[in-house]
Amino acid sequence: MNTRKLTFHADPSHGWLEVPVIDIMALGIIPSEFSHIKADRVYLEEDCDANAYIEAAKANGWTINITEAYTNNDSPIRNYASWHLLDAFFVNREETHNED
Repeated sequence: MNTRKLTFHADPSHGWLEVPVIDIMALGIIPSEFSHIKADRVYLEEDCDANAYIEAAKANGWTINITEAYTNNDSPIRNYASWHLLDAFFVNREETHNED
């Protein structure tokens, strides 16, 4: 059984669930443009992507433990790259590779 200890980051107007990139691939989650990435961590937006992750993880028998981290200021997560940009990079790279 997989157990994940995750952090839910929130600022006054939004929140994100921090998860390993490898989990996104393992669960087949496709984050929206409102989720962010930095290094090997994805910050799933709270409205849809975080719930999709939790549901997929539970469906695969994973146990999820979440702690919360709150800031009264804008979270630096807002400035991380959008997952959408990373996804677009890989789609464009694959299309270019297939043309060879």
